Amino acid sequence: MRKYGLYLLLMLMLSGLGVFTTGCTDKKPSGADSTAVADTTPTDTLSPEDSIIAEQPMPKAADELFDDFFFNFAANRKLQRDRIDFPLKVFQDGKLARSIQKNQWHMDHFFMRQDYYTLIFDSQKQTDLVKDTSVSHVVVEKISLRRKMVKRYVFDRVNGQFRMTSINIHAMSKNNNASFLQFYERFATDTAFQIRSMAKEVTFTSPNPDNDFENQTGVILPEQWPYFKPALIPSGEIYNIIYGQTYKESNYKIFIIRGIANGQEIDFTFRRNGKQWKLIKFTT
Repeated sequence: MRKYGLYLLLMLMLSGLGVFTTGCTDKKPSGADSTAVADTTPTDTLSPEDSIIAEQPMPKAADELFDDFFFNFAANRKLQRDRIDFPLKVFQDGKLARSIQKNQWHMDHFFMRQDYYTLIFDSQKQTDLVKDTSVSHVVVEKISLRRKMVKRYVFDRVNGQFRMTSINIHAMSKNNNASFLQFYERFATDTAFQIRSMAKEVTFTSPNPDNDFENQTGVILPEQWPYFKPALIPSGEIYNIIYGQTYKESNYKIFIIRGIANGQEIDFTFRRNGKQWKLIKFTT
């Protein structure tokens, strides 16, 4: 698996430089109903790294990149309460369902209790938005594949600071990635379906077992998938971060799994032929 910039930046932060960077999904299905708002698990279940983050004031520079802000937001209870516009409006299918007062809010750690998060893009160009400091409107999607519901946490940069401004909940079928999400729900859990959902030849890139500093690239056939597939294919509940990109009924999707603290990354590239999505490339 490839190393990602988060690993180095996280290490710098933990060594006292106060820099916290980049970061989303959950293997467990959500235990709450579709209108539930937050995670009520006690803070002391956070990892030692997350606990350190929770105790540190967020540096002002963290508002430049949304990921820098969001990892602090997901780990720091005080920061989270300070950066939410209360009463927080919760919309269900586009209609105002309720408003949450500050004393009703429970700390939500989002993806911080797992080792990875996921992203969905329509093109390679969209992946550059993660590092775009001009992004001012971001949506964090919590996608329950089993319940077929999507909870969208909306963030806007106000006076130079990112703030959560609303929550929107809707059925997965109404999501802009509905076709792909419906496909991925089965792909993530059904090995036989995975094989049937592969192109005739699938390009792969992986670490070279003979050289730790090089990758190897090759082609596998569908029947070879069980021997090459990554150990981690998230299911049940995943996250997606929309950095201002506009999704369309694209026939091309890049599904990325990124490690939060270990710098690892897995990329899947899918293409739709007619009504069928096919895996055409993956990188570990």
